[in-house]
Amino acid sequence: MRILVTGSRGFIGRNLLLRLQEIGHRDILEVEADTPHGMLLEAARQAEVVFHLAGVNRPTDPAEFTTGNADFTRLLGEALADTGRTVPVVFSSSIQATLDNPYGLSKRQAEASLLAYGERTGAPVHIFRLANVFGKWSRPNYNSAVATFCYNISRGLPITIHDPAAPLRLVYIDDVLDAFLRLLETPSTISGFVQVDPVFETTVGEVAEILRSFAESRVSLAAPRAGSGLVRALYATYLSHLDPQAFDYQVPRYVDARGEFAEMLKTHDCGQFSYFTAHPGVTRGDHYHHSKTEKFLVIRGTARFEFRQMDTGQIHTLSVQGGEGRIVETVPGWTHNITNIGQDELIVMLWANEVFDRTRPDTIPMKVIP
Repeated sequence: MRILVTGSRGFIGRNLLLRLQEIGHRDILEVEADTPHGMLLEAARQAEVVFHLAGVNRPTDPAEFTTGNADFTRLLGEALADTGRTVPVVFSSSIQATLDNPYGLSKRQAEASLLAYGERTGAPVHIFRLANVFGKWSRPNYNSAVATFCYNISRGLPITIHDPAAPLRLVYIDDVLDAFLRLLETPSTISGFVQVDPVFETTVGEVAEILRSFAESRVSLAAPRAGSGLVRALYATYLSHLDPQAFDYQVPRYVDARGEFAEMLKTHDCGQFSYFTAHPGVTRGDHYHHSKTEKFLVIRGTARFEFRQMDTGQIHTLSVQGGEGRIVETVPGWTHNITNIGQDELIVMLWANEVFDRTRPDTIPMKVIP
């Protein structure tokens, strides 16, 4: 299928091209708003489906709204109609099309000309009145406040917020493209307006607070709740705006005669992750917990785990080698230790179900073998 993408150099266009390539589309035509008319006609003649993303939203002259949005879309519709074929069009409009400002008016005119093209030719026209789109490759100080906030906060620069309570409706780039590609995979013959889900209803202040927490997490080691929803999408967007020099960061390491220990990250409600090393013959631990639990994964070396039940005195011992993929759990009420019984350095990954609290450590020193 030969696909025409207008505005392919823009934020949404660049993401769309990548997604199209991922699913095997290689025959892609690219057109911009300033493409010569003859090239536009030739692209329209070849196209089998059109994603119309080109447009103007921050011109130096308001007249460019008309030329870049309404006029260009009209020319595109005419070029497609002249082919005598029913070429489907997917159009990225804006929620501002309901407003009477210059930008909204130009988008509404563009919608009307495409719907007229569809009525005249029988081609399906799918119009997305998009809320504020955010995601990777969005341009700061151009595409959205989210992009500007991400860029500035990730670089330690100030951001300007006039009204923290100002409402903000956001759609994530991946959700937009999922909706676009569904129309490509399962074509619809019905023209009209299409909704992207989900639409995140938030405020400017809430978005800024979430983004600031991402920057702070590198110091506090508290991982954001970035597994789903708005926070997930904002976290991906924030990271995409990092300067490459900031792709890495340092965590505190505590080194002594036994080896080293470092906390990697902490969660708000699912504990923390760490790692430690131990030199040959070194024993770590020798303590018990009342409620805290841990999981140990030996990455490299050979470890002996020893346990003693604090009430009955029962002893349990086991050995684990790196590469076995065995998890050893500590059990409340059993004092435990881990000894490097190999010739090489022991490296162990550790998860604890709660973040360490110095005021209530729930870690009571007690040797397994008195």
